Amino acid sequence: SKANPMTRGQFSRLGTLALFSRHFASAQPDWPPNVRLTGFVFYDRQGRLPGTSKLSVETGDSLESFLEKGPAPILFTLGSSAVMRPGNFFRESIAAIKTLGVRAVMLTGTLDRNLLGESLPDSIYVTSYLPFSEIMPRSRAIVHQGGIGTTGQALRAGRPMLVVPWAHDQPDNANRLRRLGVGRTISRGRYRAARVVRQLSELLNNPEYESRAQDIGAKIATEDGATAACDAIEQLVTTYS
Repeated sequence: SKANPMTRGQFSRLGTLALFSRHFASAQPDWPPNVRLTGFVFYDRQGRLPGTSKLSVETGDSLESFLEKGPAPILFTLGSSAVMRPGNFFRESIAAIKTLGVRAVMLTGTLDRNLLGESLPDSIYVTSYLPFSEIMPRSRAIVHQGGIGTTGQALRAGRPMLVVPWAHDQPDNANRLRRLGVGRTISRGRYRAARVVRQLSELLNNPEYESRAQDIGAKIATEDGATAACDAIEQLVTTYS
């Protein structure tokens, strides 16, 4: 029978690239031989090539106007996959935002805005997509699902976070972020407005979270995962060609 590609064959005898930062997860004794930690590899152009115009331009002046009119917002996002099945995430988030009296940006993917179930106050900005590298540094905190791409961007932005893991590696990522002291976590099944309010209040009112997030973010910002990965591949090609 054929090996399952999800559980077999991931590791080459020539080497394995771990596309995340050592400041997020350090090498472990049970890792396979020849693992190289490269740092995170970032890409958030949604189909555009690096160096092209910023996607925020497509939202017109409304986003920039929203950001300039008040304090930094809390960003709510479910990444690229969990956003397809958000469940009660956005409804409970809206209720928590209103209770806290904060401003927020919500990235809803292809979810019809009408499905949010209510008219929204001017303190909440809703759009389908924004490049994380542009909106995260301008956010007060980030609520997300814990996917590795979203996690890397949030860490680089140096913002504290509340993580609501859906599946796969996300629970592990959430626990790592909690242990790093940069965030808190709520399970998907327990994501209710009252609990979100409590967790975000602790996150926003305890300066240790932001301090720790900024410290790690500064370290990750010095890394270039894409270049390190390319260098590793070129070295292998040169060695075995």
